[in-house]
Amino acid sequence: MDRFEGRIAVVTGGGTGMGRELARQLSAEGCHVAICDVSEENMVETRALCLDGAPDGTEITTHVCDVSDEAQVLAFRDEVAEAHETEHVHLLFNNAGIGGGGSFVSGRREDWDRTFAVCWYGVYYCSRAFLPLLVASEEAHLVNTSSVNGFWASLGPGHPHTAYSAAKFAVKGFSEALITDLRLNAPHVKVSVVMPGHIGTSIALNTMTILGRPVDAAVTERAATFRNTAPTTAGRAATVILDGVRADRWRILIGEDAHIVDATARDHPEEAYEPAFLERLHAQGAFQGVTS
Repeated sequence: MDRFEGRIAVVTGGGTGMGRELARQLSAEGCHVAICDVSEENMVETRALCLDGAPDGTEITTHVCDVSDEAQVLAFRDEVAEAHETEHVHLLFNNAGIGGGGSFVSGRREDWDRTFAVCWYGVYYCSRAFLPLLVASEEAHLVNTSSVNGFWASLGPGHPHTAYSAAKFAVKGFSEALITDLRLNAPHVKVSVVMPGHIGTSIALNTMTILGRPVDAAVTERAATFRNTAPTTAGRAATVILDGVRADRWRILIGEDAHIVDATARDHPEEAYEPAFLERLHAQGAFQGVTS
């Protein structure tokens, strides 16, 4: 798909971060966009930013939806079809995600299940719901956001990271398996899996809110540090994703740190969960803020 003008795109998690930037860049090219998020307030801001930079006549719609709830996802799909007066969409960006659920052994099951549900079932439910609309298009693209934690299930040896990593591995495997499935059964629909490294988003703050944890000054400061010290901005990440869609690339790594982790995990798989592996990453300039 070499152009987005006049197309219809669906973006989950469009209230902030990469979702917001995807919506902004798509709409700036004249693509009609439907975004969902659990925060209506954040989506109002996204919509205003999109309309400010979009050609006249570009439609931007917002929809409150928890992607971990299939009934809400189906309602979201129906709202998109009605609001955009369409029986098809051209692009689906399964971008919504949270962190949390670090330890399977000692963590709260509620956090684990919630994180896994958003990060995996959100992708699954939205793909199920919107696939018929993608297939109904003359040309379509499904874009699923995984993570470097989809090929390295760790934040370093001192940080259990099970729910998020398990979900992102599932997203990666699902997306790769769809390459053959779509080629055989819907060859006009392409799929890409996105593997970001550390991106400057508000995922840390959003996670605390969605998990129902108190957000005090210390939490806000840590979240701001995570966002502001990232080597790749959300805007840059969105650009890489859209360039990847234009080039029909099924595997889209974002950030030098993602490329470093990918190559190092392939070269030293048996060391991937030992302290020496993190030291290798540090030596190459990746994940400098992560300690063992």
